[in-house]
Amino acid sequence: MKIKGKNFINGKWVEGSLGALDMINPSYDKKIGEIARSGHEDVEHAVRSAQTAFEGPWAETDAAERGKMLAKAAEILYRNTEELAELEAADTGKPITQARADAELSARYFEFYAGAADKLHGETIPFRNGYTVYTHRVPLGVTGHIIPWNYPLQMTGRTLGPSLAAGNTTVFKPAEDACLSVVRLFELIEGAGFPAGVLNLVTGKGEEAGDALARHPGIDHMAFTGSPRVGIEVMKHSAEHIRPTLLELGGKSPQVLFEDADMEAAMPVIVNAIIQNAGQTCSAGSRLVVQDTVHDAVVDELANRFRNLKVAPAESDPDVGPIINKKQLKRVEEFVENAKQEGARVMAQSALPKENGYYYPPTLLSHVSNDSSIAQNEVFGPVLTVIPFKDEREAIEIANNVEYGLVAAVWTRNFGRAHRVANAIKAGQVYVNGYGAGGGVELPFGGMKKSGFGREKGFEALFDVTAVKTTILNHG
Repeated sequence: MKIKGKNFINGKWVEGSLGALDMINPSYDKKIGEIARSGHEDVEHAVRSAQTAFEGPWAETDAAERGKMLAKAAEILYRNTEELAELEAADTGKPITQARADAELSARYFEFYAGAADKLHGETIPFRNGYTVYTHRVPLGVTGHIIPWNYPLQMTGRTLGPSLAAGNTTVFKPAEDACLSVVRLFELIEGAGFPAGVLNLVTGKGEEAGDALARHPGIDHMAFTGSPRVGIEVMKHSAEHIRPTLLELGGKSPQVLFEDADMEAAMPVIVNAIIQNAGQTCSAGSRLVVQDTVHDAVVDELANRFRNLKVAPAESDPDVGPIINKKQLKRVEEFVENAKQEGARVMAQSALPKENGYYYPPTLLSHVSNDSSIAQNEVFGPVLTVIPFKDEREAIEIANNVEYGLVAAVWTRNFGRAHRVANAIKAGQVYVNGYGAGGGVELPFGGMKKSGFGREKGFEALFDVTAVKTTILNHG
């Protein structure tokens, strides 16, 4: 499988102005294709195309018609989920079952926002006699989208869906490490009927194409998912242009496990929450905060499960695939080595495959202090830290004592405690006796603290890419 991807600008497939970039399959460290390497010139072309479309044919397309196009896109994607899944698995290294779920979820996002397109209602406001006042939500214009490499298909549907449903036009920049599935997705939905310029795809390096997009004055709303360091730069550029921005900057999510929890139900969920996509997930449950009375038994059970996890190339559908690239693999290795030097103990690791890919064994660490580097920072690898607590107060304190606030979980049979702890934890999503929701298309998602701001998913996402406009009629 060798694919050469191009940019999609103003309804046409074009080469990148800076040449091409190699795409590597992390399961084998082998080239599988190329993408366009883009810069300022390409971004400028894409933004101008989006502006023209917003002021022209797209402005004349009513909400119901936008919904029909999104529904057509969803239908096309559902028909091609296996092809997209194979590309996603080869490009990212995630197990093929996870890739299939991501392909279906991408279609589901388009389907969900197809139904929402003509339901973004305003309201009337009681005012003085002789006046009628009403509000409605209007699109912002051209929206820019910069996504990471861990969930290319999901992220494409989740960020493009609401923007298009609300009537915006788009310029989309996926990560250079994994975007062959995104290129193919754009090829497929080209047949959904969107006017030229509504959808624009520009691939390439973050410091070239991504930076040019973040700086561009013609972008009316910017959505960025990635590291806090880059998110700060994106926000600075948005501040220069006084434009709204959505930032999702990762997490260090706690799962708080009380002694009365249903351990049989909790254990497989806790493991899956850290090994999914080899731990390369913003919402990974990377900190297990467990009551001291059951700490040792929980660690023993988790250690058995970790030792039996299968690590292998994506197409063999293992429990865990490779890390995305050599740089990230080295980063994970350094985090664990530093943790050991700080006193953490490796309680279990999985066996590694013989293939020459970027593999790291799922690793269980105990004797971890919550103020240690590995407990405070996002590792983005299959590494679970176990931190004990004595009582409810200390559990909340540990859960909140990080700079992030994206997702959390509370495991207990005591629903009074469940409500108290869930309310006290500072996170954008809190699960009780569960973790994750198979994509959670309908559920608003976003962070607190350094995890960012703004909300994606669900109906809430439509509010981020629109503005309230108030009309005051004086009819005497």
